[in-house]
Amino acid sequence: MDRPISVLVVDDDDTLRETCAQYLQGFGFDVHAESRGERALDSLRRRCFDILVVDLYLPGSSGMDILTDAIERYPHSKVILMTGNPSVESSHRALEAGAFDFLPKPFSATHLEILVDRAVQSIEDDRAAEPDVPSVEPRKPRASTPADAIVEQVGDYGLLAESKALRNVIDLARRVARTDASVFITGESGTGKELIAHFIHANSRRKVDPWVPVNCAAIPESLMESEMFGHVEGAFTGASRAKEGLLETAHGGSLFLDELAEMPMSIQAKLLRVLQDGVVRRVGSTRTDATVDARFIAATNRDPHQAIEEQLLRKDLYYRLRVVPIHIPPLRERPEDIRYLSAYYLRHFWTRHRPDEDIPQLTDGARAFLVSHTWPGNVRELRNVIEHAVVVADPGAHIAPSAFDLDGAGEWGNAVDGGFGIDRSLFRKDYHTAREEMLAAFERDYLAYILQESDGNMSGAARLAGVDRTTLYRIMEKRNLRRRDLLEA
Repeated sequence: MDRPISVLVVDDDDTLRETCAQYLQGFGFDVHAESRGERALDSLRRRCFDILVVDLYLPGSSGMDILTDAIERYPHSKVILMTGNPSVESSHRALEAGAFDFLPKPFSATHLEILVDRAVQSIEDDRAAEPDVPSVEPRKPRASTPADAIVEQVGDYGLLAESKALRNVIDLARRVARTDASVFITGESGTGKELIAHFIHANSRRKVDPWVPVNCAAIPESLMESEMFGHVEGAFTGASRAKEGLLETAHGGSLFLDELAEMPMSIQAKLLRVLQDGVVRRVGSTRTDATVDARFIAATNRDPHQAIEEQLLRKDLYYRLRVVPIHIPPLRERPEDIRYLSAYYLRHFWTRHRPDEDIPQLTDGARAFLVSHTWPGNVRELRNVIEHAVVVADPGAHIAPSAFDLDGAGEWGNAVDGGFGIDRSLFRKDYHTAREEMLAAFERDYLAYILQESDGNMSGAARLAGVDRTTLYRIMEKRNLRRRDLLEA
């Protein structure tokens, strides 16, 4: 390159700041270091830095202030944010503001080197694409025209969002995909955590490299260490040859750890070391066998904080992986998506099973029934129900509620006559008002029942409901319900 890459390191920890600066100087970078945000902002007013490595939480002017100012002044600068325990809000704001990537604390020299190397490569790509464009050129505002619905193809299935809640999830996933930040996804079983994780990989710079999903609940505890870290020849009975683990397989790509809380705590401790220094030691080995560069995405259907309390999830590992947290709301909380998902899966499975026959249609009653169902199994349950209906339907027929393999589907027609104990006065109101009033009454009565059954214990109530406590609190907040009132109902 024509001139050395310039780097600004900003951290109030003297040892960390000077260590990072000296390490980067060893690679020939022009490194400048500051201990306070105000002084870093002064430096930015005087000159442009190609790369900034900035602590997110600084006294006085924060890392977010520096990020915002740097990108506004020099749109081609790459800002890497160092962070120990980011909040959901700060992660979202940083991505919106244009952060290049996150560097979770504590970190190894290897991790720092990998991220800075990527930033250098991005700068070289920018210069090659726009050699005559000065780095201080103002960024052109991007047109924002939010669509009514988002449809993305991920693997065999579509990622479809009509509801604002899921559109926000996909928008965040798309933004975080541009970085190498670790992501922690939460949500009930069947909400699509793996689909979102795969979407992040497919939209990242790693998309041509391995995508390695790992179901932590499906691997026996006795095999987990060997599966994750590999083993050397003779490490145990039956180890007739050396084998690389899933961590090495994911090198260069993305490793998805599904149901992380089901992983044994001893393996979680060993995984934390890999996250910190990127070094893998196989079972039975006495040396470093590989250095791994992989993007980590984890997920759980549990409440992470409850899992930590129950010693199912290491707190330090959780915060290491939770650089960008993403929560996927259950399907019952986004009924707008049910109509579109139903139509999508009807076409999808009909094309797969019966491509040469006329596709059937859902009746209005069928759509109303699907929207009214609570879907404890979420999108996975809906997908299976629609596939069942496709298999038994006649070509070109109208699919009625009775075609669905769900309790009460065959009696749905009675609802128009006041079945299911529904207040008949609701039928004189418009659909959305009636549905909202009926749902509010159900959620109030259901919460009162499970809280009374569990003697007011929220964890016990969540277990009865088959959801995490966060979901119950969210419903209570939405309906303006207090636990004391529910217990007295």
